Amino acid sequence: MKVTAILFDLDGTLLPMDQDAFTGSYFSNLAAKAATKGYQPNALIDTVWAGTAAMVKNDGAKTNEAVFWDLFASKYGGDALKDIPFFEEFYRTDFQKVRELCGFAPMAKEIVHNLKARGLRVILATNPLFPAIATESRIRWAGLEPEDFELYTTYENSRHCKPNPEYYNDIMQELNLTAEECVMVGNDVGEDMIAEKLGMKVFLLTDCLINKQNEDISKYPHGGFKELADFLNSI
Repeated sequence: MKVTAILFDLDGTLLPMDQDAFTGSYFSNLAAKAATKGYQPNALIDTVWAGTAAMVKNDGAKTNEAVFWDLFASKYGGDALKDIPFFEEFYRTDFQKVRELCGFAPMAKEIVHNLKARGLRVILATNPLFPAIATESRIRWAGLEPEDFELYTTYENSRHCKPNPEYYNDIMQELNLTAEECVMVGNDVGEDMIAEKLGMKVFLLTDCLINKQNEDISKYPHGGFKELADFLNSI
């Protein structure tokens, strides 16, 4: 079947970054902001990690957003949900400082725009652990716009997370796609290449490679942005 849709990961793929440095800066800025509301920094970070773990385990009964804030309320009480606008404001302001920890890949925009010019559907399959406002910021840090993507996954519009195959099935169901029509491009062997097991073609971008299980990556088409461009031009 002809390929009609290209799915891209964001962090470490279209937006180059060292994941550990990004996470460290993100949590540092979040904790500093939340301290002004009386949140103890270490306890807050532990709660965000716990909320993240809960989203990753989401069985699809609720949105990831609901799962996260249910966990948050279980730690801080229901009244803490009144602070949601405060945390949303963090993403509009202090979160923007984290951009300095990210790189920039000019070819990312070029590749996305070339695919669209060819009439292919382009989807941002980024792990939906963040609110839309944070995802839209990171899209722009990569030199792109949210409107460049037919769909971008966020914690508001998603009910599963990577590496759960249901995350990819949800995207295909929403957009009326089959796996054989799709290519998944990402930098994380465990989270992105799992799409191959559903029948998608895959490409492993190795510039910011994450390979926690030390898998043999030679079994996947892989390389940098030039190799990615050549691969996509061949389909």
